[in-house]
Amino acid sequence: MGSWQARPERQQRYEELAHKTGFSTEQIKNLHKRFRQLSGNEETMSRANLDSIPALANNPIKKQIIDAFFDKRNQQQEDAAVGSLEEISLEQFLMVMSHFRPPENKSSEEERQAIRKRKLRFLFNMHDTDSDGTITLAEYKKVVEELLSKSGAIGHEAAKAIADAAMLEVASINVPHMAPDEFYEGITFEHFEQILKGLEMESRMHIRFLDVDTTTMRCGKATA
Repeated sequence: MGSWQARPERQQRYEELAHKTGFSTEQIKNLHKRFRQLSGNEETMSRANLDSIPALANNPIKKQIIDAFFDKRNQQQEDAAVGSLEEISLEQFLMVMSHFRPPENKSSEEERQAIRKRKLRFLFNMHDTDSDGTITLAEYKKVVEELLSKSGAIGHEAAKAIADAAMLEVASINVPHMAPDEFYEGITFEHFEQILKGLEMESRMHIRFLDVDTTTMRCGKATA
C-alpha cells in the first residue's frame, strides 16, 4: 500500500475521493479500512475477495451482488462504459458503495430524486445481466425463482409457478402503456421506475455483508 503510507498524501487523497463520492473523509477512512481487510492489504480487490465473505455464502443473488462491484456501469461515469472489470481499486469500490449512501437531511427534493434514480439504476443493472438496457422476462423470472427457491421456504416447483406469475404480472403492467406497434421485449429502465414508483428507497437501500453500517459507513468487526 505504498501510495497510502504518507499521511499528508493520504489525507489529500481522501479529500479528493470525498469530492467524487459524497462521503466524508471520516467515512472514506472507515471504508478504506474495510477495503484493506477484504483485499488482504492489496491495492486492488478481486471477485475472489468478495466471494470469500461468509455472510454472502447463502445469498440467493450472490453472483449479481458481486458482479455489481465489477460492473463498469456502476462507476457513475458520464460515458457510462459497458463491460466488466477484473479487479477494482479503492476509488472504484467507493463509487459502488456510494449508491448505498443515504441522502442528507438537508438534501433538496431535486437531489433526493437524483439519488433515487442512481439507486434504481444500480438495481436495474444488477438484473440486466447482458447490459442491453432491458431486463428480459427470462432474466426477471430467473431472479424471482432464485430468491424464492433458495430461501428454503417453498419448493422449486412452487417457486417456478410464482416466478411465472410474477413475469406475467410485469408484462401486464407495462404492455398497456405501450404503443400499438411496439413489441414487448422486457423491462426498460423507465418501466422499472414505474414498477417501483411507490417504494421509498432513498434511505432504505442498505448493504450488510461488508460489515459496514451504511447509515454511518463505519466498519464493525471484520467477518471476512
